[in-house]
Amino acid sequence: MHLRILFFLLFSATVFAQKTDFQKAEGYFKAENFDKAKPIFLAYLKQHPNDAKTREYLGDIASYRENWDDAITYYEELLEENPSSANFNFKYGGALGMKALNISKLRALTYIDDIKKHFTRAAELDPRHIETRWALVELYLQLPGIIGGSEKKAEAYAMELQNISPVDGYIARGYVAEYKKDMKNAEALYKKAIEVGGSPTTYEKLINLYEKKNEPKKALDTAASSLKLHKRNQINYQIGKIAAEFNIEPDLGLASLKHYIENHSVKDGVPVSWAHYRMAQIYKNRGDKTRAIHYINLALTDKPDFEQALEEKERISKL
Repeated sequence: MHLRILFFLLFSATVFAQKTDFQKAEGYFKAENFDKAKPIFLAYLKQHPNDAKTREYLGDIASYRENWDDAITYYEELLEENPSSANFNFKYGGALGMKALNISKLRALTYIDDIKKHFTRAAELDPRHIETRWALVELYLQLPGIIGGSEKKAEAYAMELQNISPVDGYIARGYVAEYKKDMKNAEALYKKAIEVGGSPTTYEKLINLYEKKNEPKKALDTAASSLKLHKRNQINYQIGKIAAEFNIEPDLGLASLKHYIENHSVKDGVPVSWAHYRMAQIYKNRGDKTRAIHYINLALTDKPDFEQALEEKERISKL
């Protein structure tokens, strides 16, 4: 009896430890600390070789690191075991798509049918799978017509998105309109997305459109509205970028970039070196060579091989 109790306690402790390790790895994964998550998942997989969730996490880590061959291997295995999973069809199709983007165009052609097949299958299996429909919109717009590209099919999947998620639908339809150079309709659809959802992404789409249309004042006004509503530091950089590239509102641009630098964190995405680069551009636009050189040198101190900054330094030196 005592041996049975001891065995039970030892077995329970082992299971508990393994579960704790898995949860620890899962925590690292969710925090995007993949270097710590991966070895724990691999160790767990040795003891549980058939655990689907662990293999999915490892496939996701490979995807984040752009190790597409590894990702394809994990997702293909999972898909063979569960062919009716919309999630695995989507992830496998996505990994194939990313692999195709990184090989020769001739070899990439051999992937197209499989990519379409698995994205379409994911959409059929899950009528509300948003990511798959976005992938199909992108796929049918980017493929040349001779190998299956189709604006009509892209529009059809954008309308499916509209029925699932109005915000995604308006953004997708705006994206299709923008691709077709129908800028007026794209603007109306992005405005509708802001009205319905109002997320930072909806504002960003409209800001980018105004930049493409060479309407920097509208872009700045939209960015200012987004900043007022969302208080996101990334928008300060965007305001500074517009001010620098279009040579407007230099005081606003400099103030926004200084605020961006003072409050910068990794989550903001754009490195501080780019903010210094934009400040150098604004001072160059003003004809202030001394300050322009100062800030371009700061950008290069952070990143000595910063190609755009090196080119900008040459232009500044000619002032």
